[in-house]
Amino acid sequence: MKKLLFALLCLVSVEANAQKLGDTIKKDLLTAPDTVRHLHSKAWTLIPPAALIGYGALSFVITPIRHFDYYLNSDIARTAPNFHTKAESYFQVAPIAMVYGLNLVGITGKNRFIDRTALLGLSGGILALSGYGTKYATHRLRPNQTDYLSFPSGHTSIAFMGAEFLAQEYSDKSVWYSVAGYTIAATTGVFRMYNRDHWFSDVVAGAGFGILSTKAAYLIYPYLRNKLTHKNKEGKSTMFMPTYQNGAVGLAFAKEL
Repeated sequence: MKKLLFALLCLVSVEANAQKLGDTIKKDLLTAPDTVRHLHSKAWTLIPPAALIGYGALSFVITPIRHFDYYLNSDIARTAPNFHTKAESYFQVAPIAMVYGLNLVGITGKNRFIDRTALLGLSGGILALSGYGTKYATHRLRPNQTDYLSFPSGHTSIAFMGAEFLAQEYSDKSVWYSVAGYTIAATTGVFRMYNRDHWFSDVVAGAGFGILSTKAAYLIYPYLRNKLTHKNKEGKSTMFMPTYQNGAVGLAFAKEL
């Protein structure tokens, strides 16, 4: 009997916490338009990452740029022939982990959990469509000749996407958050070259794709959010949100009563 009562109490506690979490998420979603007013990505800030992508693209048509790839790869092979590390697999997600880790210890960023996560998801979606689509379109052989998916560097793209994500959320707190994120991202790119997985131009373009994806997400998200979440004539909030469960895509609807 005691075990049964204990199990029931645990169940009630779990349901209460789940309800509280659900109410918090719903509240965040229904009031979301007010939380994105301070996003400050401007259209002109897309130019620097676009220039990085442009440099990488020019390596396909400008011989001196491509020769610089060969020169750096040869120099790495000569000076560090036995270098090998898997650290970049962890470094690439470190800036993203820092965002959620800082928030967890009470150092709040620019956006609340729901908006922050939606921004990260939007950034990842943009990167997947642009950067990873480019890998198959360009068909470049890696320096280690393992496959033809060299351009751009995926690890570097994710690392710089996360670095810009960290900068967007915490640069107002301290510039050192941005410095830390971009240092980790740059190290990721260097490791990809030293492992002979990518050429220099692959890494430069990867950085551009990553930064551009996050900046674009912060630029367009407020407009998307205000379209998906709005108030009716009675002042009640309504929210539409895409969902994915068990392989099925759907649309969730929430309305303030």
